[in-house]
Amino acid sequence: MSESLQNALLPAGLGDGLPPQAAYEADVVEKIVGQFLSFGYDRVKPPLLEFEESLLGQSGAGTRSQTFRLMDPVSQKMLALRPDMTLQIARISSSRLKNRPRPLRLSYAGQVLRVKGTQLRPERQFGQVGAELIGSASPSGDAEVILMALEALTAVGIKNLSVDLGVPTLVPAICRDLGISDKEVASLNAALDRKDAAAIAAIGGKTAEIFQKLLASAGQAKTALDVLESLDLQGEAANERKTLVNVAKLVMEQAKGINVTIDTVERRGYEYHSGVTFTFFALNVRGELGSGGRYLSGEAKEPATGVSLFTDSLLRALPAPTKIKRIFLSVGTSLKDSRKLRNEGWSAISATEDIQDSKKEAARLGCTHLFSNGKIREL
Repeated sequence: MSESLQNALLPAGLGDGLPPQAAYEADVVEKIVGQFLSFGYDRVKPPLLEFEESLLGQSGAGTRSQTFRLMDPVSQKMLALRPDMTLQIARISSSRLKNRPRPLRLSYAGQVLRVKGTQLRPERQFGQVGAELIGSASPSGDAEVILMALEALTAVGIKNLSVDLGVPTLVPAICRDLGISDKEVASLNAALDRKDAAAIAAIGGKTAEIFQKLLASAGQAKTALDVLESLDLQGEAANERKTLVNVAKLVMEQAKGINVTIDTVERRGYEYHSGVTFTFFALNVRGELGSGGRYLSGEAKEPATGVSLFTDSLLRALPAPTKIKRIFLSVGTSLKDSRKLRNEGWSAISATEDIQDSKKEAARLGCTHLFSNGKIREL
């Protein structure tokens, strides 16, 4: 391997953004943020790294294994590179913006870095664009964030969208209401994670009856809601069910043409969430487009709902970027003419020296047109 090729290698899961994809990704991100701004979600810009104790304290502890850390030569304290931007928004809302009226609406966009990729997302660095609604505990707040994300995804051109709703707090609530022991809960969770209907049936009694129905109900929202509303749930579990039902109905009423599904036993990846969760998918696209849900934000434990969209997945769901209109400007083209062409949407490349064959040079530089003597010529 040549030295120049060796120097171009990057660590696993990291890659360069090349043209035209890099510009296309930036355009998609700005369109999504623009949609969030139109819903009243003000943009914030947190730093790439923070003190470890700040970023990974309390609610951020679950991301510790995915976080790169390094020593700050100035403060001599440990710093952490953000694996997720949601934690930073929680810090900002509870400190710099703690006196702002609630509910507080914030949006953001930036790169995150993780120690390891996954099977569905081998990339360790990727773009994240999202929004947080902080200070609202109502189902309509959850529905607002879900519907806003669907609007943004539709606005950038993603088709055949679906959203999968869940409530990872329902299973623990049912277990507490039924008085199930910790050992039995561990076995039940393992069976639910495997979607093992036989293991659940073997538990017997009311526990098996409820969880068999929940497991079988996973799928289309209408069927799942019918099963959920038929269950004999009490206390905390009944409240969790009511919230999910309300959110699902609000989304189904407003998001016509969007496939809505429900899985009430899925909990992996939602360990720190405190209510309804959601994941977005597009037909025939690998991995989720984004996810989010209800959680408790910052030291004040404010009720909040957030969504994070992943730009690598978004680009897989979108058609290839259209070819940019690129025109070659011959030597002597005035700034006035150049400005006019750019205002018309051209990417205008100026000749840096007098060239004998401008047409050939334009083709070499990937231009489709040539501007010479005040006229546009197609190549």
